[in-house]
Amino acid sequence: MLKRMLLMVFLVALAVAGLVLWTLRGIEKGKAMGALFAPPPAGVTTVVVQAQTWQPVLSAVGSMKAVNGVMLSTDLAGIVSEIAFTSGAPVKKGDVLVLLDTQQEDAQLRSASARLTLAKADLERKRDLLVKRAIAQSDWEAAESQLSQMLAAVEEMKALVARKRLAAPFDGLAGIRQINVGQYLQPGAPIVPIESLDPIYVEFALPQQHFETLTVGKKLRLGATGITGRMFDGEITAINSRVDEKTRNVTVQGTVKNGDHALRPGMFVNVEVLLPEQTGVLTVPASAVAYAPFGDSVYVVKDDGQGGREVHQQFVKLGAKRGDQVAITSGIATGDEIVSSGVFKLRPNAKVKVDNSVQPGNSTTPKPADT
Repeated sequence: MLKRMLLMVFLVALAVAGLVLWTLRGIEKGKAMGALFAPPPAGVTTVVVQAQTWQPVLSAVGSMKAVNGVMLSTDLAGIVSEIAFTSGAPVKKGDVLVLLDTQQEDAQLRSASARLTLAKADLERKRDLLVKRAIAQSDWEAAESQLSQMLAAVEEMKALVARKRLAAPFDGLAGIRQINVGQYLQPGAPIVPIESLDPIYVEFALPQQHFETLTVGKKLRLGATGITGRMFDGEITAINSRVDEKTRNVTVQGTVKNGDHALRPGMFVNVEVLLPEQTGVLTVPASAVAYAPFGDSVYVVKDDGQGGREVHQQFVKLGAKRGDQVAITSGIATGDEIVSSGVFKLRPNAKVKVDNSVQPGNSTTPKPADT
């Protein structure tokens, strides 16, 4: 009985061992077959890392403002008798733009002038009578006072008439008029905006931590939405005397040449404050970076020792961005060949095939293609 049990155990053990060997052999065959059907190398493009000279900038959003800008208005009520300007046309300082009706004031001026003439004649007669001692000294002084009053009355009426001749306060560009001939205007009624456009101010705000780098005379570069393919140069001309307590930003004012009046007050612009140039900056296309919460990385291409090429994941620290490029502050070196497109389909040690016939954008000043 014991022999039979031992024989049975032996046979079961032999069967289990055979099954294990057969399973292991199948796994080895599967691995071999898997090696025969390895995925093809991923197609990628590459760039060689090179040191560049960069112009670092402080970027901000700003608004254009006129050096001189007013809404022309009247301080006297009156009826518009003449409009002497065209909407949107340039005007010169002193040009009469609007005339208000002055018929009543003209009549009052003529009346005051007539009384002035009479006062002059009366003073001349009393001068002769005073010499002959025919009148008292007080009569002469009264006549002299009357003449002064008449002179003041005439000057007052002339000033009143002049205030109804509205002139341009400075050279500039007239906007769209807000009035019509025959319209009655109340004091303070808007007539037309006038803006001086050359030069023109740009105002923007920067965080407090950049305050040390801001100095009067530092160069600016700005672009305006709606004006494509053109940048404008200027310089900082004023820095606000205090930092905003709510935003901790400091307001900066720059002056920009605007001879062709391309920039207009109220325009939205992107402003760059130019800082001293930096040399030896390592840059890569933004498309070469694999962004991830645990760390950004690039893939460095190297020979696999079997005549092919493979990639190695390298974690990097990113710096400033400029157009299509991003600066790398650590993690790679000059001369490294890195994947510039196709990083989303790669994994460490993956085989790759490099095809640089078409490259992604890699310019610090990219321009959209015509469509």
